[in-house]
Parts: sequence; C-alpha cells; structure tokens
Amino acid sequence: MKFAYVDTSCLVAIIFGEEPARGVAKRLRAYDRLFSSNLLEAELRATFEREQVEQDAAEEPLSWVTWVYPNRPLTLEMARVLAMGYLRGADLWHLACGLFLESDPRQLHFLTLDERQAEIASSLNFPGLWGRSE
Repeated sequence: MKFAYVDTSCLVAIIFGEEPARGVAKRLRAYDRLFSSNLLEAELRATFEREQVEQDAAEEPLSWVTWVYPNRPLTLEMARVLAMGYLRGADLWHLACGLFLESDPRQLHFLTLDERQAEIASSLNFPGLWGRSE
C-alpha cells in the first residue's frame, strides 16, 4: 500500500483550479491512503471563508483524508524539523505530524506545493515532494 501525508496547499490547488491542480489530483489518486493533521481542516475552511466559498464544498476533499491526532507533544519532531531550517508554525506542525506518523521519513511521502516546506521535507528525506515550480 502507498501512503502519503498531504498538506493543505495540495487540496487548495485542486479545489480552486490553480495551475498545478491537474498534476496534484493525479498524484493524489496514486495513493491508497492520504493522511493529514486536522489543522488542514481549519486552513481549508479559512480559505473557503476568505474566498467566499460555501463551507459545504469542503466536505468531499476532507473525506479523502485520514486524520493524524498526536497523543503527546511533538517536541522531538519539531526539533528535528527545525534543525533543517526555519518554517512558519503551520508548516512546522504538518511536518512534525508527518514524523509522528512515520519516524522514518523515507517510508512516507509528504506532498506539498509550498516551496519552503518542500525544501525542509526533502532535507528530512521524505519522498514524494513537489512544489509550484515542478
């Protein structure tokens, strides 16, 4: 089975038909299961509100995701991420959740369209990355 952790940027690209959307959708379909932190829901719903999109439109893309609910502080995972470089809090949280899900990043694809997050994820040895320029 093929698993991936998906960042909010991927779903936003698909939903709003951004330039990389076709490639993103195709890539997501290649995985048997997609994981994400429930922070993705907050980020997606905030984007819908900002763009004046009905909140009901979030239900389908959110149904694609299996939620990661850490049962402890992610201090060690965050330190591991930050050792590779600075990230904003939400991007740090997503990568820390990916490491919580799979401590060996080579075993879990991390999917994002955020260039900085992709750079740090690559430094951590997560496969399956791509950014807006790819």
